[in-house]
Amino acid sequence: MWVSVLTAVAEQAVNRLLTLEPNLAADLQGAAHKVLALTLTDLNLSCALHYNGEYCFVYGNYHDDADCHIATSVDCLGELKDPSQLTRLIRSGKLDLEGDLHLAQLYSKAFGNLDIDWAEHLSRYLGDAGAEHLVSSVKACNNKAQQHKKSYQQVMTQLCQDELNVTIHPLELQQFKTQTRALSSQLAALEQRINALTD
Repeated sequence: MWVSVLTAVAEQAVNRLLTLEPNLAADLQGAAHKVLALTLTDLNLSCALHYNGEYCFVYGNYHDDADCHIATSVDCLGELKDPSQLTRLIRSGKLDLEGDLHLAQLYSKAFGNLDIDWAEHLSRYLGDAGAEHLVSSVKACNNKAQQHKKSYQQVMTQLCQDELNVTIHPLELQQFKTQTRALSSQLAALEQRINALTD
């Protein structure tokens, strides 16, 4: 039941984006009449996107054939916006892709390049000045939130590494790697000496 609701909301959202951003429809022309299936492994959820050249349809519990099938986790969804990250995710094992890689890159590029002029759309309801003020305020709040998030992450990292000693400091990890390599080299040399003596 909740899958049907989720896919219906996603379908409405995508089609709303098509009306708000005309460039999105142009970017998706190469994906017309092709099916992109997505499986979220950690949620055991499968869905599919089908763009017919005018509207986008989202299907839930999709297990039929698709031109491209992507299997990944929820954590990696944000990285799919960058087409250049697809190959890296596949190599690292975070993403499994079957079928047309170009179709996945096309969707990734299309949604990654979204640049909706919210001020223009809101000006119909708030006027030009009100819409511009609201959009600039939201952007300023978002920038502050990102700065606070970054500072909090740095504080938490320092707290866990330096004060609580919960995680390893990068310098300690680098030192451990260096010592491990040196020990491995010494063991290899010792093994060669033993082999020479036994021969």
